[in-house]
This record gives sequence, C-alpha cells and structure tokens, in this order.
Amino acid sequence: MYIVLVIIIVIILVVLLMPGYTQKIKKAGDAQGQKSIAELKKIKIGDSFQWIMIRSENIDNPILLFVHGGPGTSQLTQMKNNTKPIEKYFTVVNWDQRGAGKSFSAIHDKSKMNINQFVSDINELSEYLAKRFNKNKIILAGHSWGSVIGILAVSQKPELYSAYIGIGQMSNVMESEKISYEWTLQQAELANDVKSVKKLIDMGSPPYQGEWSKKFIAQRHILGKYGGEYYGSKIGAFGHVIMNLVLSTEYTFLDRINFFRGIFDSLELLFPELLNVNLFEQVPELKVPVWFMLGRHDYEVPSLLSAKYFDFLKAPDKTLYWFENSSHLPNTEERDLFNQILVEKILPEIKC
Repeated sequence: MYIVLVIIIVIILVVLLMPGYTQKIKKAGDAQGQKSIAELKKIKIGDSFQWIMIRSENIDNPILLFVHGGPGTSQLTQMKNNTKPIEKYFTVVNWDQRGAGKSFSAIHDKSKMNINQFVSDINELSEYLAKRFNKNKIILAGHSWGSVIGILAVSQKPELYSAYIGIGQMSNVMESEKISYEWTLQQAELANDVKSVKKLIDMGSPPYQGEWSKKFIAQRHILGKYGGEYYGSKIGAFGHVIMNLVLSTEYTFLDRINFFRGIFDSLELLFPELLNVNLFEQVPELKVPVWFMLGRHDYEVPSLLSAKYFDFLKAPDKTLYWFENSSHLPNTEERDLFNQILVEKILPEIKC
C-alpha cells in the first residue's frame, strides 16, 4: 500500500512539474530539416510576457499569424493540430494573447485589457516576426474576437501585412448578438425546448442587464445545443476543445487551469467594450487583399451579417469562401478544405 501511494504521488508530481513543449517537425525519414522550426517561446509584448508557438518545415516560407477568438479563448493547441498539414508551406505562428492560456499572467495589468492594447500587441508581434525571419510582410488570420483586433491592426499598419484572412468575421457586434439571440430563441421554440425558451425570454435580448456574463454564457450554451457554434453538435465546440487541451504537450498543468480562468476573466474585462465595435464604421476599407472564411450555419457570429460586411468592405482584392458544413469554426470543422484554400488559392496570390 505504501509503495502504491508513493507511485501515485510521484505520478502527480511529474504531471504538475512537467514543462510544456512542442514536438519537433518530422519530415521524410523522420529527420528534422535544417531550416525547420518547432518552438514554444515566451517573449515580451507590450511590456508583458506572452507565449507564441512557431512551427514550419522551412523558415523561408511566408509567415502566417493566427489571432485566436474569445476574448481569452486560446487556440494554441487546437490550431497546432489543424495547421500541421500546412507547415510545409507556411511558417505558422499561434499566439496566446495577454490573459489567455499560457499568457494568463499578463491579465494582472487590467489597465491594458482593452482593444487598443491588443491591437498594439498584434502589430508589435508582427514586427517582431517579420524582423526575425527577414520578411517584409506577414499574413494575418483573425478568428471571431481575433477578427476584430486583427482587422483593426491591419487597418492601422497595412504596410506590415500582405493579406488579411477573417474567420467567423465579426462586424457590428451588438447587431450580431441580437441576431444570435433571436435565432437561438427560434430554435428552442421549434424544438419545444420549454426550459430554454423560458430562460431566454427571462433574460431578454442583448444588451443583457444585471449579471450579463451569466446570461451571455447561458445563451451560448443553448445556441450550442442547436449547432450554431459547431455544426451538427449538441455541445458546441466544448468536446473538441477539451480533447485538444487534455492531449496538449504545450500546456502544463497550471496552463490548463489558466486556460479556463483566462476565458472567464477576459470575457468580464473585454466584452463590454467589444459590444461597442462596429466595423462598418471603424474599418470601411483595408489596403491589403482580403479573404473571408465563413461557416454557413454560424449563429455565434451570424455569418449572414459577416457577409454583408464583406460586401461593404473596400479592398484591393477580396474573396469570400462559404463552408457549407460548418458553423463558427470552419478552420476546425472543415479543416482539410480550409487548408486547401490556404495552399491552393491564397498562397499563390500573396507577396511577402
């Protein structure tokens, strides 16, 4: 019994103390190429330490920076699995934003938990990446919340970017939330989901009053039941997120705890400001080529409104791709198609 207890304690200690790492790039014959990179690194951005993951078979490839959604929902480990097939063509960078995942400690400076600071962080990180890998420009892909701060960053410093990719692109956030609420209520009524209908009616339409974050989370939970977040799923993307988090080598035990802390704390600090965003007014034009990747069934950020913003937005060149079997995460739900578009459609058109 004593030996078993010791073994259990040792296992727990190993789990608690195990550092995060990202696996090496494996090429033909399992040999790591001389120009490949697989790096999990803490760097200073905006006077705080934040984490990035860089993976590529060849560092001469164009740099593709993914800016995750939320606020506060790190996708570092999830995106590593999604983008593994394109490491041959891009130097793929995933970043845990301040207050999210491995960068959770940066949330303690609450004075910098605002949209302007996040936009500044993106541009600072982009400058770092371009300089480090000797590039003139990089490609930026923003998802959901990341599509707000991402497109604002590109509009402020277009000289840093060769292209912008909006995934689940936000536009008029308050209008988006109202459409999302109405659709969720309609689905609950059609399903005769009396409990959910009552909860939604009692909450009222956005902007929510009182304990708004609880009401927001409740609406998203019900929306997930009807496939508005992850097409065909009754629990949204939760199962997929948990699986990637559990199997991650990049996250320590503490990082996994901070993953959830980051989601709830960032939401409280950033979402009220996000509700005031209207990109129809703030970003009517971009100076770089634009691609939108929209899930046909997305009602977390209703894609019909995103498409209206696409039509409105002025850009040197722009293309919209619809993902017919996706909701809010087309780059995960239809990963192969998403990667195919990146490699076959977007890559030939960009100049980095």
